[in-house]
Amino acid sequence: MRLFSRRVHELAGGYALDALDDAERERFERHLARCSSCAEDVRRMTSTATALAVAVAAEPPPGLKARVLAAAAATPQLPPLPAAAARRRHGRRVARSHWLPRLALGVAAAGVAAAVALAVVTVSTQDRLDRVQAQNQAIAAVLAAPDAQIASAASSVGGRATVVLSYAEQKMIFTSTGLPALPNNKVYELWLLSTGSARAAGLLPEPTDGKTAPVLAAGLTSADKVGVTVEPAGGTSAPTTTPILVMTLPD
Repeated sequence: MRLFSRRVHELAGGYALDALDDAERERFERHLARCSSCAEDVRRMTSTATALAVAVAAEPPPGLKARVLAAAAATPQLPPLPAAAARRRHGRRVARSHWLPRLALGVAAAGVAAAVALAVVTVSTQDRLDRVQAQNQAIAAVLAAPDAQIASAASSVGGRATVVLSYAEQKMIFTSTGLPALPNNKVYELWLLSTGSARAAGLLPEPTDGKTAPVLAAGLTSADKVGVTVEPAGGTSAPTTTPILVMTLPD
């Protein structure tokens, strides 16, 4: 059983992130009541976990309604009724025999178009949910790592960055608060810096309430520092400006 395959002390990070299942959470809370070390770990990680818990709502894209309406508008609908003379000549039953099948076809076609649009959105939403779940699991693994550490530093333009890192996982989680807003043609880019090299580690998302959503970066080594530069929209393969932040990480 997976619950018993993990040491209970290593659940502190997942507990702070609210990433444990019911059985793990109940087991850890019983342990937490008598373990001052884990209580301190939870306290230390709670503020960082809160910063990482930026909601990622898996909602249908805003354009869904417009696409469905457009599909329905482009689908042949009920044609005009026959002229009165034709109705008198052929009778009401004949007239209905002309437009009822077309009406049914139009309704069916509109339904198919809407179903296709909804199917595309469903697949897209599921893919997004899978990516979010994978990232949440990776974040939980970093927080729960026995060697997880936290570092924080101010940038030269204002605002502050916080990093949770694990050399065992070779990953780090980067968040920031208070960085100045950039024009649309600029973006903050994250780097892993070591002697003579700079490796791109991701673009910082647009801030929400002054905070950026977490960026999970892989390939971290104990020789790395963390850097942030301002780059053209879309990012670059190498820094083109002086870093606004260079953070030395704990050993």
